[in-house]
Amino acid sequence: MTTTRTETPGFRPVLLLTGGYATLSVLTLLVIVLFRDNHTMVTDAVWVRATIVVASSLLTFAFARSAARGSRKGLLRLRIVSAVMLVAIAVIVVLPGLFPLWLRIEQAGCGLLLLGVTLLVNSRRLRAR
Repeated sequence: MTTTRTETPGFRPVLLLTGGYATLSVLTLLVIVLFRDNHTMVTDAVWVRATIVVASSLLTFAFARSAARGSRKGLLRLRIVSAVMLVAIAVIVVLPGLFPLWLRIEQAGCGLLLLGVTLLVNSRRLRAR
């Protein structure tokens, strides 16, 4: 007898948003690698930030998958990580001069994806499931 782990109803949008966040983050890191010799576009701070964002986005997606399979710990981790990263991204977007404009725009896109995740995973309807 085999047991199939199914997706909790209502988690598809969360998986799509976290998948989009991870995809955008990985693509951004690839762009950084391609433009690594342009020191006005790719600074040391950009390398550090992009690496952290890729790692957190992959963890966020893993937590979303875990939560979609019914894990309470996965949901708790997803709620915490999405909120913390949303705040960190908001700070990066509004502080001038810390990062190049192109990265702040990319981070705004990541922030919008995480805003959707944060709103969904903290909704009563989704937590009840």
